[in-house]
Amino acid sequence: MQRALFITLSNIGDAVLTTPALEYLHARHPDLRFDIVADARSAELFTHCPYRGEILLKHKRAGWRGLLRLIRTLRRTRYVLAADLRTDGLAYLLRAERRMTKLRRGPAGPHSVEEHMAVVAPGVRRAEIPPTRIWLTDALREQARERLAALPPGPLLAIGPGANWLPKIWPLESFAELLRRLEGRVAAAVLLGGPKDRERAEGLVREAALPMLDLCGTTGLLEATAVLERADLFVGNDSGLGHLASAVATPTLTLFGPGEPERYHPWGPRAAWLVAPDRDLARLTPEVVAERLLRHLERWR
Repeated sequence: MQRALFITLSNIGDAVLTTPALEYLHARHPDLRFDIVADARSAELFTHCPYRGEILLKHKRAGWRGLLRLIRTLRRTRYVLAADLRTDGLAYLLRAERRMTKLRRGPAGPHSVEEHMAVVAPGVRRAEIPPTRIWLTDALREQARERLAALPPGPLLAIGPGANWLPKIWPLESFAELLRRLEGRVAAAVLLGGPKDRERAEGLVREAALPMLDLCGTTGLLEATAVLERADLFVGNDSGLGHLASAVATPTLTLFGPGEPERYHPWGPRAAWLVAPDRDLARLTPEVVAERLLRHLERWR
């Protein structure tokens, strides 16, 4: 099978937002096997992609020696096409019959998904852009079902209480008050995040009035995505979890303080977001979030 190369981005959310471009390329070149260059943080997302070849890691901290090793490895293959969604020009150092890069591309729309699509399909209409995608297996879905089996039946809320920067995190007491306002409207909640979110999650469990399951720091990306797929709704800070939820068609509400919601909100018809007054999440009230969340739940139930 002929080979193509797809160079994705590093952060989890950013990598998810490149999947429409990958899906578009596969739909137009179903005979190609796509090798994928990814970061160690996001490479897991492509594990079960059915048309991928090798996954090769690009380590930011490996310096020029690491980059040379990667280039030597990639140059062993002659690619039919190389699509590079980064901006460092790696594709021009490889053996490829056709190169698609961001270099000399003009702006293509407010959202980063539109920018990525402009690399692989200039002039594509918004309606033709595929949704974001995470590839799950039956085993991952069964694992998620078992994880959630102890929770009571009824609407399940997934929560992402953390983020990679403190100003992007809605206060713990606001999440706790949100859960009090949702009593009787959702049956239970599940907390998702990394090991750094454990302390915040434990505090929320202590304050919560709803049945809670804390999975922070206990799942990989794909298992967390399978849990999100079973949830009726996701609410969380501007982080990768909202993008994972949207990629499995779970309705999402992302809370933005600082950041660029127009450019980086989760992609898809079931994705909604709120921007805090003056970009200060401390000023975003649980009352406003609860009202928007319940409207979103009713729309997509």
